[in-house]
Amino acid sequence: MNKDNAQQITVEVAPELALFVPHKRRQGPTELPIDGTSSLGHVVESLGVPLTEVGSLDVNGDTAPTGYVPRDGDRVRVTAVVRPQQVPGAPLRFLLDVHLGTLARRMRVLGIDVAYEAVDIGDPALATRSAAERRVLLSRDRGLLRRRELWAGAFMYSDQPDEQLRDVLGRFAPELRPWTRCTACNGTLVSASKDEVADRVEAGTLRTHDVFARCTSCGNVYWRGAHHDQLEHMVADVLAEFGPAR
Repeated sequence: MNKDNAQQITVEVAPELALFVPHKRRQGPTELPIDGTSSLGHVVESLGVPLTEVGSLDVNGDTAPTGYVPRDGDRVRVTAVVRPQQVPGAPLRFLLDVHLGTLARRMRVLGIDVAYEAVDIGDPALATRSAAERRVLLSRDRGLLRRRELWAGAFMYSDQPDEQLRDVLGRFAPELRPWTRCTACNGTLVSASKDEVADRVEAGTLRTHDVFARCTSCGNVYWRGAHHDQLEHMVADVLAEFGPAR
């Protein structure tokens, strides 16, 4: 096909998604060639935008599915997800890749169900687990978020844990139940007496603390240690911004 007969569409990407697009295509609508067979979802991904970040695809003023095959002259508008984002199914659960360990621990402190492995299990395994357990996969890896077997996902726009946490809470509005999950394994915490934890903590800790919690899954014991004040401040700040625990 010669250049004069080439088919193309005009695509405009929402400003929130501009960081995914090459610099030369960030200023307003851009023209893209099409082959007449590739889906609109594929075209948008080829532009650099993960479909996990797309709210809707509007073609000539009407909403179109990702499987729509664009036609010559179509005008496409790509919008960002609406916040808070509604995720099908319940309960809302998450899966974080190996690079988001600090975020995983903070989310667990807030009582959010978070699956996380401290070792890299590979992109295929992560995507498969997301689908099998119906978990929203959080990652900064665009390639991982493009895997077809993924159930649901979200790109982490910042590499700073504080900003990542605010992004997740603002985007998904998960239920907050601070101090109910084990930060090590995601298990449920229950109150425990001194006698129940005596064989798992130092004698000095038993003498200086009266309140303990135990993980029902891994057996880890928790008490108000040296870092508890810092975590309490984090929890208080989160509840002040995102509402009380429900």
